[in-house]
Amino acid sequence: MDDTQVGNSLPDAEHHEGGFRPMTELIQQRANKMRDKTIGGPHYGELIEQVRVLMDKARLINPSDELAKDAIATLEQLNARLDEAVVDEWSAPSWTRTDLPSRGNITLPPYTVDSADADGVSAKLTFRTFHLGGNGAAHGGQIGVAFDDILGMTAAVHTRAVTRTASLTIDYRSITPLNRELTIRGWVERVDGRKVYLRATMHDGERLCAEANGLFIMLNPGQP
Repeated sequence: MDDTQVGNSLPDAEHHEGGFRPMTELIQQRANKMRDKTIGGPHYGELIEQVRVLMDKARLINPSDELAKDAIATLEQLNARLDEAVVDEWSAPSWTRTDLPSRGNITLPPYTVDSADADGVSAKLTFRTFHLGGNGAAHGGQIGVAFDDILGMTAAVHTRAVTRTASLTIDYRSITPLNRELTIRGWVERVDGRKVYLRATMHDGERLCAEANGLFIMLNPGQP
C-alpha cells in the first residue's frame, strides 16, 4: 500500500493530538522521518518478531525449575541491556514504522494494511498463540484491541484529525481462530460535529467472526 495513506493519520501542524505531546518535536519528527524506515535500525522488525515468538512460547510453557531459573537469568541480563535503548514514547519507532506489521507495535496483534483511505481501512490480521483465550480461540479482549486500533486509524484517515475512543461495542459472532490470516475492515458511517461513528468487521474467509460499532471523538487543539 501507499504509506501516505497511513501517514495522513499521524499528527501534523494542523491536526494533532493535543497539548500533552511535545508537538513541535513530534511534528518535525513526522516531517523528517515519515518516509524513513531506518528509525530503530534495519533489524528492528526482526527484534519485534523475536519478542512475539517469546510471548507465544511464554503463553504455553510449563518449565522445569532449572529452565525457569536459566530463563530468568537470561531475561534479567537482556532487560538490563535493553535499558540502554529505552526512549520516551514519542521517540520510539513503534508508531511510524509503517513497513512493519502493526507499525512495529508489540502491544497490538500483528496486522498489515491493504488499503486506507476516506472510504475505510482494510487489513490482514493474525492472532498468535500469545492471544489465546481458550480452546484454540482468540481472547475476546485481544479482538477488542484489534478493532480499537483499526477504527482509530479509520477515523483518523477519514477526518484527517486525531481522535480518541469514546465507545466501542463488539458482537462476537463465531470463533476467531489463532494463527490464521483474517480480514478486518473498518469504515465511517457518519460524522456529527466532533463525533465519528464507525463500524468494523472481522472475517475468517467468508465467515464473520466479530463486528464492532465505535464512537470516536475528534480532539480540540490542546486537548489530551
